[in-house]
Amino acid sequence: MLTALQTFADNNFLLLAIAVVLLGLVFGSFLNVVIYRLPIMLERDWREQCRTLFSADQAPGDEGRTPFNLIVPRSGCPHCGHRITAWENIPLLSFLWQKGRCTECGVAIPWRYPVVELLSALLAATVIWRLGLTLPGIAAVGLTWGLIALASIDIEHQLLPDPLTLPLLWAGLILNLFATFTSLQSAVIGAVAGYLFLWILFQSFRLLTGKEGMGYGDFKLYALFGAWLGWQQLPLLILLASLVGAIVGLGAIVLRGRERHLPIPFGPFLCAAGWIALLWGDDITRSYLRLARIGY
Repeated sequence: MLTALQTFADNNFLLLAIAVVLLGLVFGSFLNVVIYRLPIMLERDWREQCRTLFSADQAPGDEGRTPFNLIVPRSGCPHCGHRITAWENIPLLSFLWQKGRCTECGVAIPWRYPVVELLSALLAATVIWRLGLTLPGIAAVGLTWGLIALASIDIEHQLLPDPLTLPLLWAGLILNLFATFTSLQSAVIGAVAGYLFLWILFQSFRLLTGKEGMGYGDFKLYALFGAWLGWQQLPLLILLASLVGAIVGLGAIVLRGRERHLPIPFGPFLCAAGWIALLWGDDITRSYLRLARIGY
């Protein structure tokens, strides 16, 4: 089946590219729903658990009675509550047509919405161009969309939700039962090593400074990449993420005057590094080893 699809794709590359971009735009619109609603859903769930734990006889609050999930209620303007119509929900085009504002109250629509839609389309097309319409390519597109959601939520809420991270981690292990990206042994070792490495780093930093340098979501995200790519890619991942994080952090301090003590989420940098390693990790490693041999 996939072989036939790949043959069709090779002979109809332009048609495939258009289809992937359109699908990416549509799925990017759904990702915006996930990015906005999932943290609210989790917060409501945590409040309900606390209410049940500390006051079992107390009636649930309004958030417990009002359905709120990824399906209902229908999407609306967070400012005025205007329900978004079908034509207002066309990815990218509706944002441009509305000039980036709500048609009811005129409040600006956050730029995150078109950016996520565009990224979902362009990155998915890049994955298919690089890996083809194969099992690794299709799986990598799914991971790419998951990483966009994780990075966006971490930027806004400094949270890497388990309902996204853990299923993706298990998906990596299941895919590598068939050696899709690496051997199963390498994937299992990668998941364990990824989690333990950042956990040990976290505990060491807390012992030395009395502060917490990162969250447990970062450990699970690093383990996720170990499960997908194997333990061999973990050193490249942490180097890339640290480098990008250092550059962005210094840039934020210099250009925007960001105070040094304000936390910067590490998750987006890990997501970016993991996506790069997913597509070009082996090439980068080979190039580095080649340069190292020349240096010696």
